[in-house]
Amino acid sequence: MTVAIHREALAIHGGTPVRSSMLPYARQSISESDIKAVVDVLRSDWLTTGPKVAEFEEAFASFVGARFAVSFSSGTAALHAATYAAGLGAGDEAITSPMTFVATANCVLYQGARPVFVDVCEDTLNIDTDRLAACLRPNTRAVLPVDYAGHPADLDVIMELAGRSGLTVIEDASHALGSEYYARRTGSVVHMTTFSFHPVKHIATGEGGMVTTDRAEFAQKLRCFRNHGISRNSRERAMAGDWHYDAAVPGFNYRLGDVACALGLEQLKRIDENLIRRRKIAAMYTSAFRSIQGLFLPVVRQDVTPAWHLYPIRLDLSRITANRAQIFHALQAENIGVNVHYIPVHFHSYYRERFGHQPGEFPVAEDAYERLISLPMFHGMTDKDVSDVIEAVTKVMEHFAK
Repeated sequence: MTVAIHREALAIHGGTPVRSSMLPYARQSISESDIKAVVDVLRSDWLTTGPKVAEFEEAFASFVGARFAVSFSSGTAALHAATYAAGLGAGDEAITSPMTFVATANCVLYQGARPVFVDVCEDTLNIDTDRLAACLRPNTRAVLPVDYAGHPADLDVIMELAGRSGLTVIEDASHALGSEYYARRTGSVVHMTTFSFHPVKHIATGEGGMVTTDRAEFAQKLRCFRNHGISRNSRERAMAGDWHYDAAVPGFNYRLGDVACALGLEQLKRIDENLIRRRKIAAMYTSAFRSIQGLFLPVVRQDVTPAWHLYPIRLDLSRITANRAQIFHALQAENIGVNVHYIPVHFHSYYRERFGHQPGEFPVAEDAYERLISLPMFHGMTDKDVSDVIEAVTKVMEHFAK
C-alpha cells in the first residue's frame, strides 16, 4: 500500500486533518440479510424465548467446537452467570487480570467473592502464568484469564494449574471470537468461555453474550440462572401445555431475545470473512509501522491465531518528545478515532477504596497503560480507511520524533 505522508502542520496545530470526518475505532456492520432476519422475527409469534434462541446457540456451539452454548443479554451477564455456575461465593477468591474492562472483576464481586489481580506478560498483555502460580491460595476458586485484544491467553498452562488445584477456568473471550490456540478455537479449550456481541465486537446483536462449555451441569445452571432461576422457560411450558414453573434459585432476567438471536445468526454466517478482513488490516498496520520510531507493535505468539478485536500500539516514550495524551489528541485531531484499552481495574476508585490497591502493584500492566493507544480496527474498514490511519500515525509520530 502506498501512503502519502504529509510534511505540513499537525491538525492539532492548525494543519489540515488527514480525514475530513472521524473514523471510529470500531463499529458494527449491518447487511440487508441482517435486517430481513430481524424483520422476519418481528412478524413471527415469538420475540423472546422462541426458536431463534436455540438456533443461534446451536450454530455458535458448532462454530467454536463446544457441546453447549448458552446465550445472555450481554457479555457481562454471561460472565456473571459463569461465576455463578462455577460456585463462587462469599469468602472465595477468583484470579484475573488488571488489564481488562471492569466487568471481568465486577462479576466476581456480584457473587460475593473477591477478585485477585495478577500482572500481565509484557508481550501479549495477557495474564502472566508464572505469577499466577504464586498467587493460588486455599480459598482460590476460579481463574478468569482475559484474551486481551483477541490474542488467547496461555490456556494450557492455566488449565494445568487449575487441574492441580481443583479450580474452574472461566475464559473472558469477549475480544477473541474466532481466535485459535494450538489449532483449537477459543470457546472449546477451558471449562467455560464467555463472549460479547456488543456492536464493536466480531459479531453484533446490539447487546448480547454467550457462554460455551462442554459440561452439561454448567449448561443447566447457566440456563436456569438467566431465567430468574426457573428451570423451564415460557415457550417450553407452552409446548408442553403446562402452566407450572418453579424458581429453584434467585436468578436474573439475562435472556437474549429472538430479535437479537436472529441478528446473531446472520452475523455468524459472515464470521470467517470478518476474521480474514481483520487479519488483513492487522497485517497492513504491522507492515507499515515496523519502521516507525517510537512504536511497539502487538506481538503474536507461536501457535496462536488472534482474532484482532483491537490493534493496540505502545509508545516508546524515550524516543519521542510527547506523552501518550499528546499523541492521542493529535491523532483525534486528524479524525482518527483512537481509544485506550484499558485503565487497569485496580486504578478505579471503587477498587482503590474497597481493597486498598495502590499504583505500583502491577508494574507491567501499569506501564503498558501509560503507553497504549488502540487504533481503529473493524472488519468494515476500507483500504482507504486503513491508509488514512497509517498516514495519520506516521504524520504524528514523525512530528514528535526525537
